[in-house]
Amino acid sequence: MGMQPELLAHLQTGTTTVARAWGIERCDGVRLGFTDHDNDLEFERFSFRAASGLTTSALEQSTGLSVDNAEAIGVLSDASVQEADIAAGRMDGADITAWLVNWVNPDERSVLFRGNIGEIRRSGGAFVAELRGLAEQLNVPRGRVYQRPCSAVLGDASCRFDLNAPGYVHTREVADVSERRVFHFPTLDDYEPGWFTRGQLQVQSGIAEGLSGLIKRDWFDQDGGRNIELWEPLGAQIGRGDQVKLVAGCDKRFSTCRHKFLNTLNFQGFPDIPGEDWITSYPTRESGNTGGSLR
Repeated sequence: MGMQPELLAHLQTGTTTVARAWGIERCDGVRLGFTDHDNDLEFERFSFRAASGLTTSALEQSTGLSVDNAEAIGVLSDASVQEADIAAGRMDGADITAWLVNWVNPDERSVLFRGNIGEIRRSGGAFVAELRGLAEQLNVPRGRVYQRPCSAVLGDASCRFDLNAPGYVHTREVADVSERRVFHFPTLDDYEPGWFTRGQLQVQSGIAEGLSGLIKRDWFDQDGGRNIELWEPLGAQIGRGDQVKLVAGCDKRFSTCRHKFLNTLNFQGFPDIPGEDWITSYPTRESGNTGGSLR
């Protein structure tokens, strides 16, 4: 990344007043700022707190397409990074930017690193966060796989289905919850059993607001109530009365896309691919030999 001319001129004077600053923007929009200067700084809509206990290892940056990685080491505290937020996954994938800044004139600054937070380890009141550079996206597989099920995620740019369409989302209060994973509702009569299987549960209020989980099962119990079970427990406590949003699930089959979502034009699978038994098919006298498929 190029150095800002004003900052470069300042560094060439030999007597410098520079510090490092780190800005973190979580996926839920919360912005956190840290600096190794002894006074707070403000720029780029961040408030960078001094004496926050955050430091970083040497940034491994290179030219070309290789992936840049580093680590950020900090102290867990109620005022900045909380252990509960890490456990709940609120820091996962957060955007992070590191600057070299002239603390006398913060307008003189240059970006040293830009990327995301990867794996986070925590122990003894401290945490170590892996920083992944922008080139990390080069490790993501690209292209499509020829398969019968749909390869899109319900509601994404390929699927194009409107998840806010009537009948596909439902918001209500939680009546009871077990192990932060099984949610009980007195009634959900407007939706057939299994309607939300493979869908999402999104928390709208309470301590766990902003968290979400994938739905494993959706069924009626013997008392006529409705149960929603997640694959994994949520990272924060859920209480009675908290609002949750249930999003309908998709099993990626063509028939589901056609009858449940009326979205066949955007189906991203190949439902007519012959199966493995096709190579053993042969004409017989009993079958209709019309020149069509032997399947």
